[in-house]
Amino acid sequence: MSKLGYEDVVKARIRVSERIHKTPIVSSRLLNQWLGHEIFFKAECLQKVGAFKSRGALNAVSAYIEKEGSNPKRVIANSSGNHAQAVAWACSQREIPCVITMPEDTSKVKVAATQSYGAKIVQLPTRSEVDAATKAAAEENGVFWIPPYNHDWVIAGQGTVATESLEQVESIDAIFAPCGGGGLVSGTLIATRHLSPKTKVIGVEPLNANDAFQSRQKGEIVGLSQSPQSLADGARTLSVGSKTFPFIQALDDLTTCSEQRLTYWTQWLSHLLKLRIEPTGALAMGGVVDWLRVQQSRKRVLMIISGGNMDAITSAKVWEKDWLDQSPTLDS
Repeated sequence: MSKLGYEDVVKARIRVSERIHKTPIVSSRLLNQWLGHEIFFKAECLQKVGAFKSRGALNAVSAYIEKEGSNPKRVIANSSGNHAQAVAWACSQREIPCVITMPEDTSKVKVAATQSYGAKIVQLPTRSEVDAATKAAAEENGVFWIPPYNHDWVIAGQGTVATESLEQVESIDAIFAPCGGGGLVSGTLIATRHLSPKTKVIGVEPLNANDAFQSRQKGEIVGLSQSPQSLADGARTLSVGSKTFPFIQALDDLTTCSEQRLTYWTQWLSHLLKLRIEPTGALAMGGVVDWLRVQQSRKRVLMIISGGNMDAITSAKVWEKDWLDQSPTLDS
């Protein structure tokens, strides 16, 4: 496993603390009553750029400057949305030129938001073409490539979500987080193992994009041949990273969530918590109810709502069928 440790998360928190929000922990009395357990939500949908990704991006930019003693000539990144916004925002804080490469099916809201931070956008037909073009551009001298998850500084920055959360709410039995490339679950595992070793860390990914699940089962990284179809666009990665995979293997569990359940929980969490939650942000709830269903005593769990950026097209798909006439249970 990577030498990345809790001390790296501590350094990241020092670097980013002045520029990011300390997002709140929220809960729903009614949901707790229905499910019979205490569920707390870390509202990263209220974070800078509307997602936890700002933590990793800002830490990466800040750590580079700290190490090199100067700004990079240019920062580049490849992303389907939230990481793109985060890198563009982080660069705007330091007045660093930024180029973001995106797939053509990226949410228009996320494209527009990324441009609003001053980034230059390059869109290509497929995710594999995006990755290849970014890798080629990164070979230029003075260019700093910030991958969406497979980078120590990014992982350490994402770990600050858990360090904050475990200070805000005590005695958590399990933490659940969405898993795309694995940056958030990796950082969460590092922080939680240090601060609360008895707390289980569980990742959840879309059933339609279950490369991490397949990789854990096979014991090696399994990549998808094409971009998967899922409303959870933040988790539509082709494969996990070489740096994140060892942490994914070390998770207490990794489970999947179907598109129907994803839609159901996006609606219900938005309704109950009165927050704007994108599908990826609601993804982990599928894992929460699966885990709680088999518990023999009342549990206290924390779920990370990773983001709240959703365009009109995705919103229309989420609300195509109204699920609010079916109240949540542990079978939802």
